[in-house]
Parts: sequence; C-alpha cells; structure tokens
Amino acid sequence: MFVSDLRKEFYDVIVTQFRYFVLINCGANIDLLETLQPPEETVFFICDTHRPIDVVNVYNDTQIKLLIKQDDDLEIPAYDDIFRDDEDEDEDDDSGNESEGSEPSGKRRRFDEGAVERRIERRRQRREWEARRREILFDYEQYEYHGTSSAMMMFELAWIMSKDSNDMLWWAILGLTDQWVQDRVTQMKYVTDVGTLQRHVSRHNHRNEDEENSLSIDCMRIAFEYDVRLSLYQHWSLYESICNSCYTSSSLKLWSVQGQKKLQEFLADMGLPLKQVKQKFNSMDISLKENLREMIEESANKFGMKDIRVQTFSVQFGFKNKFLASDIVFAVIALLENAERDENGTDNFIKALDSLSRSNLDKLHHGLELSKMLLRAIQQTVASCICTNLILSQGPFLYCYLMEGTPDVKMFSKPVSLSLLCKYLLKSFVSSTKNKRCKLLPLILAAPLDVEKGTVIMVGIPPEVEGSDKKNFFGRAFEKAAESTSSRTLHNQFDMSIVNLKTEDRSKFLDALISLLS
Repeated sequence: MFVSDLRKEFYDVIVTQFRYFVLINCGANIDLLETLQPPEETVFFICDTHRPIDVVNVYNDTQIKLLIKQDDDLEIPAYDDIFRDDEDEDEDDDSGNESEGSEPSGKRRRFDEGAVERRIERRRQRREWEARRREILFDYEQYEYHGTSSAMMMFELAWIMSKDSNDMLWWAILGLTDQWVQDRVTQMKYVTDVGTLQRHVSRHNHRNEDEENSLSIDCMRIAFEYDVRLSLYQHWSLYESICNSCYTSSSLKLWSVQGQKKLQEFLADMGLPLKQVKQKFNSMDISLKENLREMIEESANKFGMKDIRVQTFSVQFGFKNKFLASDIVFAVIALLENAERDENGTDNFIKALDSLSRSNLDKLHHGLELSKMLLRAIQQTVASCICTNLILSQGPFLYCYLMEGTPDVKMFSKPVSLSLLCKYLLKSFVSSTKNKRCKLLPLILAAPLDVEKGTVIMVGIPPEVEGSDKKNFFGRAFEKAAESTSSRTLHNQFDMSIVNLKTEDRSKFLDALISLLS
C-alpha cells in the first residue's frame, strides 16, 4: 500500500494487525519499483515521501531505532546523537524522596541541594547535547546524496532470510544500475556494489541442471560482463547509439561540424562501412557482433575515450531475449515518465512495474522504443542549448531555461527526464567550453511544468568534477531561497534538488540563489 499519513495509515495499522512488516521509504523512481516484488507472506508499506526526516520522526515517536549499514553509510548520524529516549522522564526524580517528619531539617536541606545540583548538571548536559545535535543535523542536511540502493538492501534482507531468488537478484541489479545511469553514486561505490552482486550472480547462475536455470523458453540467466557505455546499442543501430549516448556525444562533441568529422573518423577506424553501422544490431553479421565490443573499445582509446568500458550485468530470457541492465533501466524510466499520452502517473507506474516481469516482455519492448525517443530528445536539446548559447553563467552557478515551444519540451516536465537532461547538458558543456572557471560550476536547469497554471520545474546538480562525491547542496539552497523571497514553491519530490516554482517568482528566486551562494 502507499502511505500518505504515516501515523494513521502506517503505525496505527501495524501495531494492531501485524507482527512483522517492512517499510520502504523512497521516491517514485525505478529503485522503488525493484522493491515492490515481495516474497509471499511479507507485508510491504511504501512511503513515497519527499522528506526522509518524516519517517525518522515516526521512528522517534515509536521508539524504533534506525537500521543502518555501518560499513557503508558512515555519514548518517548515530541514533543517540539525534534522539533522547529519556525525554519524557521527570527531571526532578528526587522530588518524591523527601523523608517523612522524622528527618532532620539540616539533612533535608543538604539532600535538596544535591538534587538541585544534579538537575543543573542534567540541564547543562542537555544543552550541550542539543547544541551538538543542531550541528550534526546541519552538517547532515545541508547536502543531499545517495547511499546503497534500496533494491540491494531488500535483496540482502531476503538473502539473510534464505528467501532470495534469481528474479530478486536481477531487480537488485537494476536498482544499482539506475543509480549509475542517473550518476547518483561515485564510481568507487558502484564498483564495490557490483562486486557484491557479482558473488550472488555466481551463486545463483553457476548450475545448469536445476529447474530454474534449465535451458528452456522460460529460463533466466544473469551474467556479469564488461560492456561499452553505449545506450541501447543492442536494440538500436550502432550509429544511433553512438550519436545519442551521453559519453560518446560529449567526448566527440557531435553537435559541431568538427564533431561530425570525428565521428566519421571513429567509424572508419573501426573499419565499418556507414551502411552497416546504420543497420539495427540484430541484423548485423554474427561474426561482426562477436567482435564489435573489442572494436569499439580499441578505437575509443585512440580517440581519448579511455573510460568507455564499464562493468555491468546482462540477463537472458529464453533463447533470444537478451538485455543489459542499463537497457531495462532506460525502458522503465521512459515508461514511468511517458508524456506521449495524457495518462496519469498511476497508469504509467503500473506499466513500468509490469515491464519488470519476464512475462510482460511486450511492455518492456515498448519501453525501449520510448527510451529511444527520450534519448534522441535529450541529445537534440543538448545540441540546441550549446549551439545557441542558452547556458549562462550566473556567478556561483550555470543556468539554462527551456522556453515554452522548445521541441520535446513536454518530455522534460518530468523529474528524472529533466535530471538526465541536466546531467548530459553539463557534461557536454564542460567538454566544449574553454572557460576554466565555468568547468567547475554547478548547473540549474528549468523547464515549463504546466503552462496553464504558470509553473516551472527546476533541478540543480553539482559540478562535473573528476572524483566528485556526488553531494548536492541545491536542496537546502532552494529551501532558503524560497523562504527569503516568499516564492511559491512545492517540494514534492524525494530529491530536494528538484522543485516546482511559479513562473513569475523565477527571477527573484534566482536572485536569492545568487546572493545565497556567492
């Protein structure tokens, strides 16, 4: 079930009906979808809230302590540093200990003086604890960042309970891949989590004789492999994939004439004729497909794209349906945020959820087609913004606004699609600009949300810096800018770095951000 009122719809229900339950607190994105595949006899409550602290407050009220992976999320404050279990206790615990009439008054005075001293000492400790708590919460809340995928954590829970399966493992892989596609975790964190899942892949997929992995039309095989950073190239033509993948497009600067020449040189270096490159991957010769990865990697290294190789996973359903994890992530994102029809979010959510089942491959293939449209729109918008100089330096950050009437602008009224565009745009801008200072600036991107209501959606991302810790400070900055200018904003996303804003408040909101971040 989905929870809006935590106290009424969550806590009051579980204390009367259930002994065991699982609460998942995350936004409406693909990482949430992976966790919605519960084993039998498990009660799941999904809290789709934009403020994680809301759930923390419930933990506090009900005396349920936070469960934390101590070896992973080391920057999460300790429970005892944030909550006090003795808040409701009477500070003056000695008030009822006065002796009856037989005790001498001098001894009673000394006893009272000791009780007062203890109360004063407790109050001093309380003030020190509250000051430390404010400092810890300020340091914790000023940045927004992502830890371990909730899908991975749910899989590990199932594994500990000996209820894990190959399907659940694949959903965990998709949750991690979603973080990588959206650039939410560091490369080191991604590689570490890939290593963890690789061991589970070997455990679940090393036998061919069991029923689950037997060679049949319904079998499911997961494999770890090294692949290239080309989006959907196994379901697209190689040419389209190179042109619409963020890594190759920004590296070759394909929006420029010089970039198009580099692309021709890149394809020639691989020894592939243009006609064959524009064929769909499935129609290529088998011998060419087997060597394609090595050819791409070798030529990419010559053109300075040394990081084109990436660790990933693939899945094969039956004999011919093979997908990379990133393929399915893009498909599910496109289904979740499909803007081609006037369908509500619930319908898109159900379709995206259905596409994760191997019995609904038609929905997955539909999602792949939608994702191709999304990636084309992103790359065309990136090229347009760079060629028309729409990215402006506002001092402490870069800013770009997509005007109403921009081609495909409706696609970017959705949070994940806008975030992907923002990340691709910043990466491309950094690779094209000669201004060294601008290379170190974050980017704010805004797009029309609802023209009739006069609203825009705005996202801010940290600078494109090598070795970045992926911490985002815009969530806190957006809150303060809205408060100082009385701007009409709506923070209804799990990521606080995404905000809805009235169009007429945009100018004063940006002025406040400039003043705040300067």
